[in-house]
Amino acid sequence: MPDQRFIEVDQSAAMAFFGSPDDGPVTMLNLIKLRDRADYSHAPDLEPAGGIDGRRAYQLYVEGIEPLLVKSGGALLFLGEAESFLIGPQDEKWDLVMLVRQASKQAFLSFAEDQEAQRITAHRTAAVFDSRLLPARPTEQFL
Repeated sequence: MPDQRFIEVDQSAAMAFFGSPDDGPVTMLNLIKLRDRADYSHAPDLEPAGGIDGRRAYQLYVEGIEPLLVKSGGALLFLGEAESFLIGPQDEKWDLVMLVRQASKQAFLSFAEDQEAQRITAHRTAAVFDSRLLPARPTEQFL
């Protein structure tokens, strides 16, 4: 099986996620592999003069998107350097781990559809080589 990379939300997964009941907060686990050099071919007007690496492009994304996230009722809970798995494939490496909370699926959808958020997300697209996004909901079953 060829290497498969994931940058954008899968449309069928999005339809299933947003089509299910919206019953409160959702936290998104992000795993991110950065490009050595950011690729702004999709948004050349946003590329800093001389180009930048993926880490700097992702920093521009976070700096721009966090105020919009907070305005939408969300929060950046954690952003940090990823280390090697203790349980999981040792050859699978990620650069960053991020946890983002939204008040609801609808709040997340409104945030994602905001034109300014979409413009800023172009920095993320330029920065990311591969990613995973896993929504999670609070549960009281194990507490």
